[in-house]
Amino acid sequence: MKNKKPTVIDMFCGCGGLSRGFMDAGYEVLLGIDNNEDALKSFRANHNGAISINGDLFEDSTILQMASATNNRQIDLIIGGPPCQGFSLSGSRIEDDERNKLFNAMVHAVEFFQPKAFLLENVPGLATLYGGKARNAIIEEFSRLGYTVTDKILYAPDYGVPQIRKRLFFIGLLDGNKFEFPEPILTSDKYVTTGDAISDLHDFTIDDMGEEVSVYRNEPKSKYQKMMRKKATQLFNHVGTKHSEEVIKVISLVPEGGNHKDLPPGIGENRKFNEAWTRYHRNKPSKTIDTGHRHHFHYEFNRVPSVRENARLQSFPDDFRFFGNKTQQYRQVGNAVPPLLGKVLGEKLLTYI
Repeated sequence: MKNKKPTVIDMFCGCGGLSRGFMDAGYEVLLGIDNNEDALKSFRANHNGAISINGDLFEDSTILQMASATNNRQIDLIIGGPPCQGFSLSGSRIEDDERNKLFNAMVHAVEFFQPKAFLLENVPGLATLYGGKARNAIIEEFSRLGYTVTDKILYAPDYGVPQIRKRLFFIGLLDGNKFEFPEPILTSDKYVTTGDAISDLHDFTIDDMGEEVSVYRNEPKSKYQKMMRKKATQLFNHVGTKHSEEVIKVISLVPEGGNHKDLPPGIGENRKFNEAWTRYHRNKPSKTIDTGHRHHFHYEFNRVPSVRENARLQSFPDDFRFFGNKTQQYRQVGNAVPPLLGKVLGEKLLTYI
């Protein structure tokens, strides 16, 4: 008899980067829940028929809705990344910010479903913010439910993601088991680079900015590109952005790997913060993909990356299609956990559950 796949619920799922990683690791994703309909449309299209709920995770009734949607099946794993604005280094650090308490929605779900394990993901700053009170509260709440909780900050390039990105993961197991995080699979001299990730994706012309569904114009040039294209028959979300002549001129003056600090005096003065006018370097992982699309530029072409290029840098496979307008698509990509990172964690968790 064939073994059943472990079942997963993804809370605060967004478009489902984390759960796509678990799906690729051999799990059955039953349900995703979020309050952004465009992200949920993307989730529905990319998770083998998983159900999605547009719900309010502050409401206790949502738990019952989740149970009904999954036909009261046994849930082996609950995963999620509660909104991190309250904890973020870039946002306002308000200790009583209501959003800081959203992890309680996961606590309630874990208490109700009693899965074999849970995974909670957030920004690295959560580990030390407010003197570690947020981190300690998370550990204490899940420990109260009988879970042995371990946490660690993981660096995405160590696991094959071509992007400088750090995330904090809490993983809890029942029955006294303690999760051991996977060791890095790459060293810094072997990291997947921006060029490795996107050099096969074509540029655009003034008269042709591309379409939501198109075709590949070049053959894959790296092992990573072949992996991303493995299940894809079409090219999704590779659409250009029209820039003004002034913006194109400023971008053209930024050297590969440079930023606003490399611009001549008086040029690009309207953006002078840390990430402004950043051009990627083809021989290094990209900067952290954010939820916008105005501050990072292609290492060769004088434009912002397309949604597909950003998705590649986040390790979304090319068969993963994003829905909504372009702004929504960029936001979905930037908010996600890299699927490859999810896959590595999912594979390691299989040895426990």
